[in-house]
Amino acid sequence: MALEARDGKTIIRVKAVPGASRASIDGLLADRIKIRVSAPPEGGKANSALLSLLATELGVRKGDLSVIAGSSSPKKSILVEALDPSEVDSCLRRSWMKKQEG
Repeated sequence: MALEARDGKTIIRVKAVPGASRASIDGLLADRIKIRVSAPPEGGKANSALLSLLATELGVRKGDLSVIAGSSSPKKSILVEALDPSEVDSCLRRSWMKKQEG
């Protein structure tokens, strides 16, 4: 499952694709959400870009998000402090719908 509730917070399991031509949230890939970022996977740049993209799409501050597992791996777990899983799911679905329309 890509989203998990933990103590009133949400964990998002992602498959990060750094160095992409454009940033996007591509939807489910097995048990993770595939997210592309244009930043390279060096010096934490891709992780920072990933958190920025998620913060924008979820409508939260970047500081409300943190990589809690997989900081140097494409498979990551992101903790969302400010939203429960249903709110995260709703925001991500809106993002996917916009991508499909445009």
